[in-house]
Amino acid sequence: MKNISLIGAPTDVGASVRGAGMGPDALRVAGLVEALRSQKFEVQDLGNLAGPPNPWAAPSGGLRHLEEVTAWNRAVFDAVAAVLAAGDFPLLMGGDHSVAIGSISAVARHCRAERKHLRVLWFDAHTDVNTEAISPSGNLHGMPVACLLGHGPQALVGWSGERAALRPEDMDFIGIRSVDADEKEAIRLLGLQVFDMRHIDEHGIRNTMTEALHDIDEGTHLHVSFDLDCLDPMDAPGVGTGVRGGPTYREMQLCMEMIADTGRLGSLDVVEINPALDVRNRTAELAVEFVQSLFGASTLAR
Repeated sequence: MKNISLIGAPTDVGASVRGAGMGPDALRVAGLVEALRSQKFEVQDLGNLAGPPNPWAAPSGGLRHLEEVTAWNRAVFDAVAAVLAAGDFPLLMGGDHSVAIGSISAVARHCRAERKHLRVLWFDAHTDVNTEAISPSGNLHGMPVACLLGHGPQALVGWSGERAALRPEDMDFIGIRSVDADEKEAIRLLGLQVFDMRHIDEHGIRNTMTEALHDIDEGTHLHVSFDLDCLDPMDAPGVGTGVRGGPTYREMQLCMEMIADTGRLGSLDVVEINPALDVRNRTAELAVEFVQSLFGASTLAR
């Protein structure tokens, strides 16, 4: 495994409630650096990126804070690209989920240059496929997938070198259970692969992850974008848009361990931790445990 570089993106500029900007420091307080070093990894914390403050303004043209979200994502893009160019592993600590636009765009550009096949696993309660035309709120943390697929505002597409950083078949969604009405039609038209909670209930998390990972091979760069609201809020209360009925702690641990088993994990986002809504930093502590599992921690040697 390469050296791990932590990048903090302390912003809630794309979110519906304040507080996710404190997420990177919550992960540090929860011991993320120490946990990874205990697994014998070389870890460097690059600190927090800088960007504009949250103006908390009303939507304009169906979008809230487009200029500020663009500035934060440009900083994320540059930081992730630099880590990848150095041959290291970028671990982005958000921040709201809009920062995945910059992160995954940088990874997509890197994969094209390296002739790698990029696959993204999107762990979330929401699909984030809204656009300014259909979003009920205009919040850009509900639009990163649309932007990555080339259907977002002009300022947030094309950063990977092509209009779409990803094709629909390059993504799998895990844990989905809250989709806006017009988003459902967008998902159908795009042909996205969504493993919602009904699928997990009917088939089990092991079979679901086997489906999601079945075509991962040596030519694959696997990116995980992990929104902590994917978990049930009974386990992870420190999120801005919690939705009941998510995967349990044990189900999520199995997801992470199965991803680790592929040996193809190449980059990671950990986003939407909101300490203002948390209980004694429980959600950040859970996130650290799941990150450890992604990097190979297990009960027994396997």
